[in-house]
Amino acid sequence: MSNRRKPRRSNGRPTLLSEEVEGRIIAATRTGIAVELAAEAAGISSATYHRWMARGRAEAATREDGQPSNRDEDPYVELFERVRAARAMAAARAMANIRRVADGGITTKVTTRKFRDPETGQIVEEITEDRTAPDWRADAWYLERQHRNHYGKDAALAIEITGLDSAAPSENDHVDLGALAERLNQTLFAVQYPDPPELEGVVDVEVIDE
Repeated sequence: MSNRRKPRRSNGRPTLLSEEVEGRIIAATRTGIAVELAAEAAGISSATYHRWMARGRAEAATREDGQPSNRDEDPYVELFERVRAARAMAAARAMANIRRVADGGITTKVTTRKFRDPETGQIVEEITEDRTAPDWRADAWYLERQHRNHYGKDAALAIEITGLDSAAPSENDHVDLGALAERLNQTLFAVQYPDPPELEGVVDVEVIDE
């Protein structure tokens, strides 16, 4: 069996794992796409990508244990650490967006209106913003994936909701989780929010366009 090594560049980096290829992998990973797609974006196979990452992970673990390091593995360790950091940043960015949707308050429309104040005669500029309402489904998505044991689809949940049957099911009763989820969904959407109070003391104004 041949023991020939893959050709390397003058700086010791493997020819296939060039700085350009590594840069493409990192750039794609930062977007949060799947690792297989990141590999395709860099022009390599997913098998090659996983092999590189396995080498980097193994060497990084060896160094963390205080064992002698293999400097030939430096390119793979660098790739492993940069990919890990890029994936963490992508996850943090995605989670921040999920929290924004859950909390609401995202500006969707800004309207500017100018009019003449009938009392002072001055031009007044009024700016109104439309913002999104809080969305509980974003929180549900987060809980389902980050705390699967308690909130995952396959978890056994005991839910008590006003308006549902209060009788406790026996051990032999079959619980239709799909129907229960649908009833929960209907209950949440049935919540009525009060209309905003009417403004008092509003006077007629002359709307002008400039």
